[in-house]
Amino acid sequence: MNVRESLATIKKQINEAAERSGRDPERINVVAVTKYVSVERTKEALDAGLTHLGESRDEGLLKKVEVFGSTPSWHFIGTLQSRKVKEVLPFVDYIHSLDRRSLAKEIHKRAEKEINCFVQVNVSGEESKHGLSLDATIPFIESLQEFSSIKVIGLMTMAPHTNNPDEIRAVFKQLRELAEQIQTLSLHHAPCKELSMGMSNDYEIAVEEGATYVRIGSSLVGNEK
Repeated sequence: MNVRESLATIKKQINEAAERSGRDPERINVVAVTKYVSVERTKEALDAGLTHLGESRDEGLLKKVEVFGSTPSWHFIGTLQSRKVKEVLPFVDYIHSLDRRSLAKEIHKRAEKEINCFVQVNVSGEESKHGLSLDATIPFIESLQEFSSIKVIGLMTMAPHTNNPDEIRAVFKQLRELAEQIQTLSLHHAPCKELSMGMSNDYEIAVEEGATYVRIGSSLVGNEK
């Protein structure tokens, strides 16, 4: 199946999931995770109408920026090392993995514009995952007020590796409830109205629980180099 056909299937499922939960499907953005695919496959994604592309390594991002420039909205979705910030920051529109003060400090230092950031939350508590604990998230976000270059537009999480949809749903629901709690604080630097959650195997559940950005790789663009 080519990217255009895959996208049509995914959008249909997103629309149905949005309808089930009484949401506007227009609020849901598909981020095509192109980190495992070639420049040619990435071009196919753009030709299919996708405008948000996700990369998780600086080398992959810079290689594709060299080809496609700033036409797509670039999302950095992987763990971002502080020493790599200066290389990727001029090109990314969204960072999905802000989870520590040292990274925030480096982003602020290097930024020439306001940077849209998702704070990464390790809702499931798995040791293999990066991100803040639920309890640590609000104090961390409050502490970012001094960094005027950072705008916390929302939260990001990854579901646990399980085939149990109830466990996955519980994680996404907790992230949404945390975002709603942050919204009540009316923090100028952290409106926190966006949720980055849901991947190829669980994006429908994520949409039902409030995702506004779903990060889809294998079922959309495949994983061929």
